[in-house]
Formats: sequence, structure tokens, C-alpha cells
Amino acid sequence: MSIEEVSSVGGVGVAQQVSSHPLSPLTSSEITHTAALVQNLYPKSTSLQYKSIALQEPAKSQLVPYLDAEHSGVKPPFIERRAFVSYYIRNTDKFHEAIVNLTRQRLESNVRLGPNIHGPGDAEEILLVEKIALEDVGVKAEIAKLQLPEGTAVISDPWIYGSDGVNDEQRMYQCFLYMRDPHDPSNLDSNHYAFPLTISPVVDTVKLKVIRIDLLPMGADHSTKEPQPFHIPPPSEYDPEHQQLRSDLKPLNVFQPEGVSFKVTQAGETGRILKWQKWFVRIGFNQREGMVLYDVRYDGRSVFYRISLSDMVIPYADPRHPFHKKAAFDLGDAGAGVMANNLKLGCDCLGSIHYLDAVLTTEKGEPWHMENVVCVHEQDSGIGWKHTNYRTGKAAIVRNRELVIQSIITVANYEYIMAFIFNQAGEIKYEVRATGIVSTQPIDEGVEVPWGTVVHPGVLAAHHQHIFSLRVDPAIDGHNNRLIYEEAHPMPRSDFNPHGVGYTINETLIEKSAGLDIDVDRNRTFKIQNHSVRNPINGKPVAYKIHAPPFQKLLADPDSFHFKRAEFANHNIYVTKYRDNELYAGGKYTNQSRGGDGVRSWANRNEDVTDTDLVLFVQFGLQHATRIEDFPVMPCEVIHVAFKPANFFDKNPALDVPPSSQGINRSTLLEAEGHHQGSVEAKVGQKGEVCCSSKL
Repeated sequence: MSIEEVSSVGGVGVAQQVSSHPLSPLTSSEITHTAALVQNLYPKSTSLQYKSIALQEPAKSQLVPYLDAEHSGVKPPFIERRAFVSYYIRNTDKFHEAIVNLTRQRLESNVRLGPNIHGPGDAEEILLVEKIALEDVGVKAEIAKLQLPEGTAVISDPWIYGSDGVNDEQRMYQCFLYMRDPHDPSNLDSNHYAFPLTISPVVDTVKLKVIRIDLLPMGADHSTKEPQPFHIPPPSEYDPEHQQLRSDLKPLNVFQPEGVSFKVTQAGETGRILKWQKWFVRIGFNQREGMVLYDVRYDGRSVFYRISLSDMVIPYADPRHPFHKKAAFDLGDAGAGVMANNLKLGCDCLGSIHYLDAVLTTEKGEPWHMENVVCVHEQDSGIGWKHTNYRTGKAAIVRNRELVIQSIITVANYEYIMAFIFNQAGEIKYEVRATGIVSTQPIDEGVEVPWGTVVHPGVLAAHHQHIFSLRVDPAIDGHNNRLIYEEAHPMPRSDFNPHGVGYTINETLIEKSAGLDIDVDRNRTFKIQNHSVRNPINGKPVAYKIHAPPFQKLLADPDSFHFKRAEFANHNIYVTKYRDNELYAGGKYTNQSRGGDGVRSWANRNEDVTDTDLVLFVQFGLQHATRIEDFPVMPCEVIHVAFKPANFFDKNPALDVPPSSQGINRSTLLEAEGHHQGSVEAKVGQKGEVCCSSKL
């Protein structure tokens, strides 16, 4: 990262004992104090535009002893609270980072960042860019050429400009224009993505003006044409008010008459501790990652130090200008925290729900209270385990109760439903459901292209990929872990394997930091092991195995900006040696980034990752070849990564879950006779003789 040092460290104030836990998100007062200390660097007339004021997590070398002391019932050592700040001097390209020591009430550092390092968008800025684009005289002149009906509402969707190396040093937005249904102008929820326009203004964030107006290609090549009178297609609405709804769907209610089985404890003003079915989790929430889980333990044993969604990229398939730059890094370009929905009871989350609020920051450096950004609830996920003794007909069965910690983000047209899911067998899933509306662009009637699908008259939805990176900081019975993978290999035919049916599971140790891939044909499965802690039954190292779905890696050329920027998107798993502050797989600042400071670069250090403090970045994704059924709103596509104990316990850890019974479940189906199959058994007599008897 190129930086310019700025002399700006404030004087030492009086040290304060801050009561918040070291991992608790910043409080409203901490945000206010932080902004004030940064503002004091400048004259009062200097306006700052804050991109983030968030907790600067303490060094791991401090936190591990602190957490261990907490769980041992010992008073933990004191850790000072710090805040991380990123900000612009308003209406300039002067982008800064600062660290504020909240305990001592002093500014510890302030650094101006170098060229090609840009901050993310924020809500106020995006609204301003929309206004600038729509009020521009040149844009209005281009819109007039479309001869839209009087009263038509034109909508601007600002996109992060992207990178192609062509005059893109300045921070910009590429705006795509749409209109609401002109025949229903009062409907503010009209699906404007059914009416894409051919005009795309580019807005400079320093000059705060439109600097270029691009015309979009509508045929099968790169050519463009002047805006023509717009042929208005029929609307395509998703809102239930515009549908003839089914009338034969009966209610399905979720009731927990005795309450929930989890407990959420307030830890200070912003901290949350969750306990459920032997699980202990500390929940955080920040501007960029949204939900963060810390100090994850099962029955007192450490499992993970920190888990969060680190990054995501959505590269599009259209190679033509300006679509070739469309590669949304939604977390780095905006943030999962700032895009989080206010979740609605009975809709986004079903059953007995506990909500968590968050405090983030506005662009003015003020606290921003966000309600109901996380919901916690239990759900039934079918059968957990079952066995029927066919000789007696007796069935032992346990339902799989799950605990869900969920947040939903809206990124303009798209929604992502993100959830950490715990079960009673010591397993964790991270699940993403992709829904919302596909990004659309205009296309001439009768034209077909291989990089997208026509989903409505005059509307093209380009194919695209969704690639996610989950950062996993393991602590499997401690912090000195290793990564191995197992593969299934057939035994060669031999006297020992004369029928050629035998196979073995072979283990390979990963010794150096690297990018690694799944091999389905060999059933390659990665495991995080603690080699120094052994299972008491079989002597194998305790471990958690990673179930990551195979996906098509980033399709962009290795020399492309897409590839350089999305450093995580070319391997299923990256493993690196832990370093403080290496949190974001695509780099700290993804807006118009150039690459070089993400997980691929870290892995290229070729560091030893055997029996040490390592970090994993687990990638998973979707190849979204668009279809007409994705419009006007897309049915959920569901993907998940799972972490399952492997020789971590001495038996099935869900054996002690109470069995499922009709008295508790109160199902209303008619009871049928249990499965009881005839059998034969042998009994040993007093003299050792064996007699057979039939139970047909």
C-alpha cells in the first residue's frame, strides 16, 4: 500500500477504564469521540467525509490470553480500546486512515493513502451521485431524445466504476438509467429494471459532476447509436399486489410454547454473547463484514477464533464497454453492515425471534442506529439421526434442531440472505441465499447474445458469477493447527485385493501457505487438525473437516483487472500464516483497486503453516447463467460451506439430544404401524450350544 505519512499524533490524555469488552463493536459515544479527535486535526471549516469508524480489533497476542482468562474464571488482563477510521477531506481525493486510542483519548496515527486507493461508497454519497446524474443538462438532453411520456420517472443506479486501466485513476461512479412504468407513475415500487435505458452517465466524486455520458451497445457487437424514441414494453412487476395469488395454500405456523432454547446476553452496550446447546459464541457486527463470530466454543472447547464473510465478487460476462468493468465487490465497495435490512418478524425470520441492533457511522461521523439487522432463531431441519431395529420394530430418532444467526443485505438490485447455522452435532454451516433482481441492460428486439439471456422484451440479463470468500481463523483445541487433505484412492489389484474393490484414504499435509483446490474425482477433503491433541478412542488428531461445494473459478483472463483484483477467486481454499489485520481476501480497499494486497499475495509469501497459527479463506460460488425464470425477481439460489467435527469427539455428540416424540411435536398425520420386519436370531444355551429361532 502506498502511503504518505502525516504528522498528526495528538497529545496524551487521561487514561480511561473502558468497560466494553475488547471485541464489542464501538458504542455511540465512542464513535462521537473518535470523530471529534480526528476533526481536531483540521480547522473547523474543513469538512470530513467518513467512510468508516469501527472497532480496531486488538492484536491476537493480547486477545487469546484475555479470552482464556475469561473462560477460566480469572480476571483478564486489561486491553485498551481503539477505533479505526477511514475518511476523505470532503470534495477532494485526499483519503486517510487513522487509529484512535479510546482508552487514552488520543490519536495514535493518521496516514494519507496513495494513488489508486479509494474508499467505499456510502449511502449519502450514492444519493448525491443519483441526483447529480439526473440533474445534468447533458443527461437531460439525451433522455429527451427518448421521447418518454410526460410524467415518466427516470431512475439512476450508481455502480462503483470498476477498473480497466483506462483513465480510471480518479474515483468515479458509472450510472445506469432506468424508468418506472410510465403507465403507473404513482407506483414508487414499480420494477424499473424492466425498463433499462441506453444512457449511462459517469460521475466524478471530486468534481461532483458528470464527466462523460456513455451510450450502451444494444446489438450483438460493440457499436452504439444515438438514443431513439423509446418503445415501451409491458411492465414486469414482482410485488404481490400485482399478482393473482394462489388461494389453496394453508398456513404453516412455527410455535415454541415453552420459549426458545438459546440465551443471548448483553455484554456491555454493544456486545452479545449467545449460548445454545453447548455452543458459546460472541457476536460482532461492523460496517464492512456485517456479522462476525468470535471465540466459538463447543462444551468449553475452542473451535474457531473468528469467522466472517471476508469478500465477494460478482464479475459479469459482457465484454463490451462499459459493461466490461462490471465486477461488484459488494463488501469492499459498500459493506454488508451498511446494506443490512431491518428484518421483519414473521417474514425474514420465522418463529420465536431475537433481534440484534447495531451502531454504525454516517458519512458525517455520527452514530447510525440500525435496528433488527440480525435475527436469531431456532429451526427444525429434519432428522438428525435415526435407527430402527428391524427385529423389534423399535425406532430411535432425534430431530435436527438448528440455531440460525441471520442477516440480509440489499445491494441495489440484489439480495443476499446470509446465515451462520449451528446444530447439536457440533457442526457449523455458513449459508448464502441469492435472490433479488438480476442486473439488466437494454437490447434490440430479435437480438440474441451468448453472454446473457433476454428476460423481458428489450431487456438483457448478462450472465455473471457470484464468488464468496469466508475467512476462517481456526482454534481447534488451541491455536497451533495444521491443514491436511484426504483423498480416496483405489488399491491396485493384488493378492491382497484380488477383486479390485479395495480403496484407501490417504492424507497429505500442507506445509506452506498456498492456494488449493478441491478434486471431486478423488473426494479431496480438507481438514483443520490439532496434531498435538489426540482422540482418546482412535488416537487420531482432533479436527474439523471442510465441506465446500465445487464451483467454477473466476473466468476472467489472468491478465485482466478482474483477475488481479479478485485475489481469492481462483482457488477453493487459501491458507496463510496469521497476521493481524489481514482480514479481507480481495484487499483492504476494493473500489477501483489494482490488486496486490489480498490473499493471493499473502499466500505467495510461502510461509510455514504447519502446527502454527494459520488462517483459511474458503471460497464458494455460483455460475449464474441467467434464465427468464429469474425475472422479475429471482427464486433463491442456495449454497453453503459446512464445518464438521472429525475425530473431535469420542462418539456422536448428538446422542444426548432428547428423542423426537409425538407428545412434543404434536404432528397431525394419522399414525401408521411401525416398521417391524421378520427376523431370525441365534441364542447361546447353558452348555454353549447355539439354537436358531424365527420371529416371523
